[in-house]
Amino acid sequence: MITAEHVPQAETDYLTQLENAAKRFGNRTPQREETLQTLESRGVLYADEPSRVKKRLARLNADWSLAKAIEQIPTQPVTTAGSTLPLSPDAFGADVLGLERLMGRNNLTGVAFLEGGYLAARSIGRVSVRTPEGGHHGTGFLVSPSLLLTNNHVLRSPEEAGHAVVEFDFQAGVDGRPLVPVAFRIDPHGFFATDRELDFTVVAVAEHNQEGARLADFGWLPLDGAQGKAILGEFVNIIQHPNGEPKQLALRENQIVDLLDLFVHYVTDTAPGSSGAPVFNDQWEVVALHHSAVPETGPDGHPLATDGTPWRPGMGEHRLAWKANEGVRVSRVLQALSRLTLTGNAARLRDELFQPPYGPRPEEAPLMAGKPGPDGSVPDGSAPLTPGTAVGITVPLRITVGVDAQAPGGRGADPSAGPRVTAVAAGGAVPAPAGRAAGRSVVSDAVAQDLDAALLNLRLGESRPYYVREDDRAARDAYYAHVDADSYGEPLRQALTALLEETHGPRPSYKPARMLYPWVDLHPDRLLRSVYSGRAFTAEELIRADAAAEASRLQGMQEFLLRESAASADELVAELDVLEASLPFNCEHVVPQSWFAKREPMRGDLHHLFACEPACNSFRGNYPYMDFPGFEEAVRADCGMREKSGFEPEHSKGAVARATLYFLLRYPGLVGDRAGEFPEERLPILLEWHENEPVTEYESHRNAAIAGIQGNRNPLIDHPEWARSIDFSGVWP
Repeated sequence: MITAEHVPQAETDYLTQLENAAKRFGNRTPQREETLQTLESRGVLYADEPSRVKKRLARLNADWSLAKAIEQIPTQPVTTAGSTLPLSPDAFGADVLGLERLMGRNNLTGVAFLEGGYLAARSIGRVSVRTPEGGHHGTGFLVSPSLLLTNNHVLRSPEEAGHAVVEFDFQAGVDGRPLVPVAFRIDPHGFFATDRELDFTVVAVAEHNQEGARLADFGWLPLDGAQGKAILGEFVNIIQHPNGEPKQLALRENQIVDLLDLFVHYVTDTAPGSSGAPVFNDQWEVVALHHSAVPETGPDGHPLATDGTPWRPGMGEHRLAWKANEGVRVSRVLQALSRLTLTGNAARLRDELFQPPYGPRPEEAPLMAGKPGPDGSVPDGSAPLTPGTAVGITVPLRITVGVDAQAPGGRGADPSAGPRVTAVAAGGAVPAPAGRAAGRSVVSDAVAQDLDAALLNLRLGESRPYYVREDDRAARDAYYAHVDADSYGEPLRQALTALLEETHGPRPSYKPARMLYPWVDLHPDRLLRSVYSGRAFTAEELIRADAAAEASRLQGMQEFLLRESAASADELVAELDVLEASLPFNCEHVVPQSWFAKREPMRGDLHHLFACEPACNSFRGNYPYMDFPGFEEAVRADCGMREKSGFEPEHSKGAVARATLYFLLRYPGLVGDRAGEFPEERLPILLEWHENEPVTEYESHRNAAIAGIQGNRNPLIDHPEWARSIDFSGVWP
């Protein structure tokens, strides 16, 4: 049972929450009025900070130019073939529809909106507390396979939570008749964390109820700490159990009018909120945890009831005279949880919260991603391992499988024993465990070391300047001091190839959570962005997600080795392929791993590694880059466009082009020796992308950070003008 250290354990007084919310709302009156005036006169695109608006558009897979184009459409509908839409039906795509909805120009939406709301509602339940002193109700929702999020004033303490249950399906069915509620015991002994100031409690829930129903069948709502989920002027949705009543929906009735550091304010004419309910955007992402109404107050500052008398908590929220709602920002809940010092099972349960927002729900099939590879070369063929041989496979630990080279029946030999299994961690080797419990210990220790190192790198980076141009220019000039800048063609290519290989001193193995996420791939706002979709993430959420994937991979591999003691080298590699395909990292090799047989140092070379959610990684696959005619008008996925001939990314074409050109220079002869790899005739595509999208501060930061880690630099970032001077023909076999 864990409680945030800075939070007193005194019982939360809901009346105090109301009064504090009213004060915050009152103190922000000038800013709120200015926001409302801007919304009225100019619209939602201008009410919030430009950086926040751009992040919101990017999250919707749109940009400013598209939003401006929609804004220019006449407000009077253009009637085409009987349509009342402001665009002709053939131009009214999902991207335009979503943006018009955001901008308040159109309330139409796809029917998938209803399906998304139905799935989201499954994870929301009524929290019922029955103590010797009395009882009360609230709303709560599952945020991981095991954890429920609600308000502190709903579940104030572990003792109170021990008298509580959460009831799902407490609602009417499609025929209007009540469904049978499914109740689960709340388990504060498994996990309990609360914060009085932010008014949240996270608590464990039993996996099964007394009737044998599974908690996993109700899914969960992932929490995402990245910006871009909602902006000022946007309407949000609340699914709730108001006053303990059956589940209800306030659909697009609450408009966001203020964003504070910790809280968000939203107002409506019709729908109050309900304590502990999730506040959603139109994509059914959780924006906030609803925790308080902003009440009408009397001269003494105390909340009023609907009949004008002083309101008391015993009257219920439905008797409160209110003028707005207040929610706790989800990013602040995640930050508070990340600062808790936890160990053991509590740490594991907490870390499940930091799975990315696209993480699989229990009812979904695993997402696909790029396949892993061996540490160094692996023997070809499928012959069983013979005495004296060993295969090393890079996972969080390196698992070495071999057979002692002993004479049959020799001293200490066990004729019935299979291959000797050893797990090599930092600092030495330990025998592989004989049972599952010991195996988990080896796994957790190794992954914990990597996780601690990654989080330490992240914390150290918080105080570092992002990019110092003067220092980097000096380092660049020193690096190329012996390269003849006037050379041309093949001599320039050979000089750069030799320099890149010679200065590639430290050659880190493939562990994106250690260096890529905490520092190398950060953008100027200190967020990570998927290289193909542009979707934003915090570094910590990807670090923790990859750590969870590493732990599961290693555990699965150890279990496989214990189960298949006579596995061949090919069987080991195939098993690891399966594990990584089902437990992917959030990282993309712009030069696919299969093109270089998944070997180091190519696999861990940071110059061509970028943050990328598994869905885009899988969508790109191993297809070479392509420039499709009519790309801007084509129907394509969020990540880009893919056909049998290739893949064109939605974002970062200049960055991926320069990373690919670096790879061609650093590893000549490695790409293009097999069908399906990047062919020489597509070189002009990379050069065109390179020239059309100039080097950004983000890429300069990456280049300087990577140089500090592995020694070499990307010439196409340092000297973009060299691109047309280099004869790249010598890099193909």
